[in-house]
Amino acid sequence: MGYKQEQFNEYTQMLEESGYVTLGVLSSATWNYDPKRLTFCLSRYKFAAKMLSGKDTVLEVGAGDCFASRIVSCEVNKLICTDYDEKLISEAEKMRRNDMANTEFKVHDMLTGAYCEQVDAIYCLDVFEHIDKQDERIFLENIKKSLNEHGIFLVGMPSLESQQYASEGSKAGHVNCKNGNEMKKLLEEYYHNCFLFSMNDEVVHTGFSPMAHYIIAVCTGKKQ
Repeated sequence: MGYKQEQFNEYTQMLEESGYVTLGVLSSATWNYDPKRLTFCLSRYKFAAKMLSGKDTVLEVGAGDCFASRIVSCEVNKLICTDYDEKLISEAEKMRRNDMANTEFKVHDMLTGAYCEQVDAIYCLDVFEHIDKQDERIFLENIKKSLNEHGIFLVGMPSLESQQYASEGSKAGHVNCKNGNEMKKLLEEYYHNCFLFSMNDEVVHTGFSPMAHYIIAVCTGKKQ
């Protein structure tokens, strides 16, 4: 028995060929306990995708289950999804290899060294706040070394101001949140240009960063 609307039957045929999508352990958990939060995550990836659109080789640091990474993969020639957790990357490759044909899945810890090749752009979302303050410069230096001469670095993280509203579980993992000015000042040690954006829910804007729940910085012109 088919659907009453014909396009739904066409979708069924498409899914029989490509398979149904599995969210992954992180995205599934988010969908189960706070589904609106997944829309915020997807919006961050859409912003990154638009900023990096048309780039040849792009690397994601801390890709997790790589569910949202597909948004970026649709805008770039080649995406390299990396994470320091081998199990996450192994599961992601099994789930995503059919719908992310232009993507490589690699185990890499940016705290242990730069990536094995220089790329056109690097982005990390919801990663930096988990890096201990004592390690942040190692992390940023290895990011810079992994970029080519004209590379772009995009980083997004919850703002320091948002932490009064965060859950206890989030606070335990968020060991290095910053306000917008602190983040911009730090990144300007490594890049000539740093453009700061604010984000509330799924809306990215250039508003007053102390009122932002999330901050995103786009950096260009790495310093030697």
